[in-house]
Amino acid sequence: MFVHLKSVQDGPAPVTCPPKTGPGVKLDLGWMKGGEMPTKRHTPEQVINKLREAEVAMAQGSTVGEASRQIGVTQQTFYRWRNEYGGLRIDQVKRLKQLESENTRLKRAIADLTLDNQILKEVSEGNF
Repeated sequence: MFVHLKSVQDGPAPVTCPPKTGPGVKLDLGWMKGGEMPTKRHTPEQVINKLREAEVAMAQGSTVGEASRQIGVTQQTFYRWRNEYGGLRIDQVKRLKQLESENTRLKRAIADLTLDNQILKEVSEGNF
């Protein structure tokens, strides 16, 4: 649609907008709802079991993409899981997660104590 130019004496030319369009085309990919992967946290046990399922599928000739779709994750998630959990048993993964959470807790405690120590030093020096 074109805007017709009028002379300056007729006033400003009317502005027209293009017609509204509907939503874009959505793909039905089956395992993905609405074109996006659902956000879901998996327990370490679930991750190990899904990795085992994928390994079996790939041993039977499936590609990584097919195997990852079969277990309901993206290829990126599959590779990340394989790098993090590959070759570990369930009890080892549980211990790893336990140590990681303890490490995080201890780092927070150190940060709090360091801040307290710094505040006490500043107060004792009178630099406030």
